[in-house]
Amino acid sequence: MTDGTEHQHKVDPYTGKATTGHEWDGIAELNTPLPRWWLWSFYATIAWAFLYWIAYPAWPLISGATDGVLGWHSRAAIAQDVADLVSLRDPMNAKLAASSLKDIENTPELFSFARAEGAAAFANNCAPCHGAGGQGSKGYPNLNAGRWLWGGTLEQIQATITHGARWDADPETHSSLMPSFGRDNMLKPDEIVAAANYVRSLSGLPTDPDANLAKGKQVFADNCAACHGPEGKGNLELGAPNLTTKVWLYGSDRAAIINRINNGGGGVMPAWGAKLSPVTIKALAVYVHSLGGGQ
Repeated sequence: MTDGTEHQHKVDPYTGKATTGHEWDGIAELNTPLPRWWLWSFYATIAWAFLYWIAYPAWPLISGATDGVLGWHSRAAIAQDVADLVSLRDPMNAKLAASSLKDIENTPELFSFARAEGAAAFANNCAPCHGAGGQGSKGYPNLNAGRWLWGGTLEQIQATITHGARWDADPETHSSLMPSFGRDNMLKPDEIVAAANYVRSLSGLPTDPDANLAKGKQVFADNCAACHGPEGKGNLELGAPNLTTKVWLYGSDRAAIINRINNGGGGVMPAWGAKLSPVTIKALAVYVHSLGGGQ
């Protein structure tokens, strides 16, 4: 490295620009400072940062943060937006509260408002399990299919949303449970296989060539008909599904049915009455009923 003063006024022969006097291995550093507009912009951003730290909450403290001289908080802004929205909806919500579910469906203005509010509540609370369009998934009912474990009328849907299913914190929740026939040694393995084949036959699904449907029918009559009915058409009072349709909550293949008979159980749905307002639940009931599967 050479002495910087020796090259202070040297001009690079390739670019025609002056050098700074710094040279490494024969490579000289050009004296090309940043444009003034860029420097002033950079200084302005630094000044803006200091002003922002003073005006808005910025510096973390042990139990919070500085408030800022403007006293603005994002939480307060969101709370105000929510309050404004509630105030805007209050007149229509009052009408929903005073109207029956049937009247809401028969009044275009109320029905449109209830569907919009119900759709928003569904997206926030129900879609994670039932899907964005209510199409369901394995273990979560399809709300478009017209198959209801606890009934698909407006009132029944409202009751299910309010009290949930197998939700211990609500004394009015739907509470039936399918026994674990295999795990608790209530049925032998060959009886379970026979029952699974018979259940598949109820909805027209193919069965094993060597399936003993007569035996399966007898096992069904002795153990399953009490809940699912003698013809397998279900019982809304007990939440026992209709086995004669082609809509299956846990799968229709033989292995899935055998697993269900073996282990029993039942899904859990929260009792939304403890979290959502009665008006929101009304709107949800109207929205779910309107998806296409309501009775």
